[in-house]
Amino acid sequence: MSEQPVLCETDAGVAEVTLNRPERLNAFTPQMGAELIRIFRELDADDSVRAIVVTGAGRAFCAGAELGGGEQTFQGMPESDRHGDSGGDEVLPPNARVRDIQPWKMRKPIIAAINGPAVGIGLTLPLQWDMRIAAADAKLAFAFVQRGVVTELASTYILPRLVGIARASDLLLTGRIFLGEEAAQLGVVNEALAREQVLSRAHEIARYIVEKCAPASVALTKRLIWEHLGYDDPYRASEREARGLARLGRMPDAAEGIVSFLQKRKPEWKLGPGDAPDID
Repeated sequence: MSEQPVLCETDAGVAEVTLNRPERLNAFTPQMGAELIRIFRELDADDSVRAIVVTGAGRAFCAGAELGGGEQTFQGMPESDRHGDSGGDEVLPPNARVRDIQPWKMRKPIIAAINGPAVGIGLTLPLQWDMRIAAADAKLAFAFVQRGVVTELASTYILPRLVGIARASDLLLTGRIFLGEEAAQLGVVNEALAREQVLSRAHEIARYIVEKCAPASVALTKRLIWEHLGYDDPYRASEREARGLARLGRMPDAAEGIVSFLQKRKPEWKLGPGDAPDID
């Protein structure tokens, strides 16, 4: 059995996080959830990390919750997603502790490299991230209704906004298997590629962000994208964007972005993700 359920390596501003239970197709456990929370928090606090790629060890991304508990697997689930409501450090069901991650509040883009099967929490987790690259032949499923439970991690909020209500209803109400190629056609993932190209493509996107984009600008833009999903008034969103533009415009990276463009050279950003201005 793998000793470390989640691995992390960083290189030149990009962190690669690997779900590491290949002998179980990276089936999700409480220990894996706790490790993922810890790693994400550390990466978000480290301004030298500018983008995160998450993949799975072996031939799967994540086959869903570890079902070794049999019929008791989903018993004792907390009835609130609010931080701390699950209580203590007791052993929790597979997806109980992962609720504390809230990756949409992180300042770094997270890119899923879905290299193989992704089922249940193996699909609702990357749905919370910013981009998804999938193997064209990977089997995907929101299988919750076929296990007698309901989907989680805000997937009923996020998925309809990605693909529309009718397509989201198809995937969530049937729990059917669909391939990465169809996922790209529906808009669940950004791209579907040959399996051996998935991880390198995710790194290519991450590297582009690191090399081309101002860290504070990326952090604030990600925040606006996710927070504005819940807005029903475009004027409110526009007002916050205007404040962000004005405040970033007075910071050194705005000048560097223009000068480096005019001089046709690589920008030398002065600010980190943690320097993104407050706009509220």
